Amino acid sequence: MSHNNQKKIAVINDLSGFGRCSLAVFMPIISYMGIQCCPVPTSIFSNHTGFPEFFFDDYTEHMDDYISMWHKLGLKFEGITSGFLGSKEQIETVLRFVEQFCSGRTKVIIDPVMGDYGKLYATYTEEMCGEMRRLVAYADIITPNLTECCRLTGTPYKEKGWKKKELCEMAEALFAQGPGKVVITGIPQGEFIANYVMEKGKEPRLLRTHKAGTERSGTGDVFASIIAADAVNGVAFDRSVKKASNFVKKCILKSMELGIPQTDGVCFEEILHSLKRD
Repeated sequence: MSHNNQKKIAVINDLSGFGRCSLAVFMPIISYMGIQCCPVPTSIFSNHTGFPEFFFDDYTEHMDDYISMWHKLGLKFEGITSGFLGSKEQIETVLRFVEQFCSGRTKVIIDPVMGDYGKLYATYTEEMCGEMRRLVAYADIITPNLTECCRLTGTPYKEKGWKKKELCEMAEALFAQGPGKVVITGIPQGEFIANYVMEKGKEPRLLRTHKAGTERSGTGDVFASIIAADAVNGVAFDRSVKKASNFVKKCILKSMELGIPQTDGVCFEEILHSLKRD
């Protein structure tokens, strides 16, 4: 009997007990899409940092011992993905994990969670930005937002007015760092939100959906979990981006219908059954 008879994705991210983000989103969505989700916690939160108060426990010093047990079990993964990483040490741990567990059958999906609205998150340093560029080089797929894309490519940030040529140049600059598939997320275009999709050997595409409500915690994690599961399941990249975008929109609309506070994320549980399991 083997531990590796079912497809698995290792998800390296924090765990928030309340607020629907990070591992609390990845685990149910990836599992629903027919893949075993194997979490590697980077830290533990009672609720995410968008609330005024929260309990926090850093798991960095335990991660190597945790991961070493997976070596002993001989685990193999069809996918490896990471989200927010809180320190240079955590990024280095993910780098080691990819080097040790990645094989010819493994898809590496990196969401380079570094900042938003043109600014890095408070915990992020320039040194960490450099380490994230190292990690991106190992990725098959990356899912940066505009802020992260600008940071990774040295492009000046602007809130709106992005032209296709500019997006194409940034995506090509990301390709030069290693990934074969890039989706630049959350591009504002009037009444639409767009994703710029580029894949080696294919024409780039700008995929748009109508805006719905206001931004909510965890929507990026919903998007990234679908992209990761689809990558392992062999779904075409542009189709996966469309699916993820449409599902996030449906989640936002359902959350508004039920009066869910913005801090509480999106109630994806209510409509998970509608997500296509390609």
